[in-house]
Amino acid sequence: MARATRPEDRSLSANAPAGSPATPPAAPPPLQGTQLLIATFAVALATFMVVLDSSIANVAIPTISGNLGVSVDEGTWVITVFAASNAVAVPLTGWLTQRIGQIKLFVSAIVMFVIASWLCGLAPNLTFLLAARVLQGIVAGPLIPLSQAVLLGSYPREKSSMALSLWAMTAVVGPIAGPALGGWITDSYSWSWIFYINIPVGVFAALTVWSIYRKRESATRKLPIDTVGLALLIVWVAALQIMLDKGRDLDWFNSSTIVILAIVAIIGFAAFVIWEITEAHPIIDLSLFKGRNFLGGTVAISVGYGVFFGNLVLLPQWLQEYLGYRSVDAGLVTAPLGIFAVILAPIIGRIMPRTDTRVMATIAFVFFAFVFYLRSRYNVYADTWTIVLPTLLQGIPMALFFTPLTAIILSGLPGEKIPAAAGLSNFVRIFCGAIGTSIAGTAWNNRTILHHARLTEVANAFNPDYAQGQTTLQTLFNVPASTARAMFGLSVDSQAAMLGLDDVFWASSLIFIAIIPLIWITRRYKAGGAGGAAAAGAH
Repeated sequence: MARATRPEDRSLSANAPAGSPATPPAAPPPLQGTQLLIATFAVALATFMVVLDSSIANVAIPTISGNLGVSVDEGTWVITVFAASNAVAVPLTGWLTQRIGQIKLFVSAIVMFVIASWLCGLAPNLTFLLAARVLQGIVAGPLIPLSQAVLLGSYPREKSSMALSLWAMTAVVGPIAGPALGGWITDSYSWSWIFYINIPVGVFAALTVWSIYRKRESATRKLPIDTVGLALLIVWVAALQIMLDKGRDLDWFNSSTIVILAIVAIIGFAAFVIWEITEAHPIIDLSLFKGRNFLGGTVAISVGYGVFFGNLVLLPQWLQEYLGYRSVDAGLVTAPLGIFAVILAPIIGRIMPRTDTRVMATIAFVFFAFVFYLRSRYNVYADTWTIVLPTLLQGIPMALFFTPLTAIILSGLPGEKIPAAAGLSNFVRIFCGAIGTSIAGTAWNNRTILHHARLTEVANAFNPDYAQGQTTLQTLFNVPASTARAMFGLSVDSQAAMLGLDDVFWASSLIFIAIIPLIWITRRYKAGGAGGAAAAGAH
């Protein structure tokens, strides 16, 4: 059983100069009273701001695309480039913390996030917006892990479970507020305000955190940075993401551009792996994958998150493009996602120490599969309740998904390995979210084309059913033959898109069932004592 280790303890221990005593300097005492309440709220706001931005743009993609004169497929890059750049930045958190200091880095990241959000809102074209989103994703990288560390350091060790529960509740509020808030802002004002809204929130959070925590700064020291590893990481991640985003437009491997990007991604990834396993100070510690709990847990949570996030992006697009929902209505339909997640988060924190986390994660995956099965039965006549019910139910497996799997991933690791393990698992998970978005969009497009071809192959003058249908349309709506054919075409487009989306939902359901064995290659985790995130043991 690994001893629970506070983030400050690990940071100070890691920052101790060579030859210094093993005992690290005493960590600052926990905060108390009103100061603790205000600090928790400010740190939670910073977390909320980042989580909100990962989902708030989902319902606004059709509007953003139309205003900037690009296709919806290109508009989706607003989501994927944020996730990809965010994933690349996460592994740098540990190095930056030791160079700059935990509090200075946290506050600086908040300020830079505010500036990047302002630039996003000012964007006159897609290129400018994507560049601003890349910057936003990069500076957001340290915010999530540091918010956890800062919050844990503010509470007594025995109340670390409460701190983590409060953090988890904040993190899952994003899926509730993001789509609904994004839809309302887009319809009532302008899509730019889904980014401007971060400015007052971020300024308040930065000022409050700095005023409370500036005297609680962690020790710093100069460490070498793996510049070659970082460069290789950026190269293969960027090549792979661009390949996935541009594949549909360029007809995949029939395009020399896609072939070149694929080669760069493969060679870059191979070179990155070779370099990292031989580098003395790697930017990513790949040796962590030797542990079966880390390997099984990371792959399971990353694939599951990729499937979940990819579908989260597609649903509001379908509602707006084919069912005629406004942005705000699409947001309200997807908003119930976090209701059960918020309600169950503190309950899960209490029962997890007494339960096999593998069982909890398995229940989550089975429930996810059931939710996607329900969605695979959608049709073009689906009413609002039929669409909302699976989204509401999805909050239940969300509550059982992140915390148990994170506990499995970190279980059995020594304290000094936990920051690196958390950073690496978050990198893989976030990057899989970006990949999942691209793959889900491509799969929907391809299946829609297939179903469209099947539906129209019998639409000819020699088919009596088609001829009768056209005659009925002309008579019923008193329109000419050309208009009747156009109406038929629109109906086919809608049906094909629905059938294609159903295929994606059905495949998602099967994927969740297929990856359950990954959970069971891990050893049993049992939380210890206070239930801190690092208090993990393997049996």
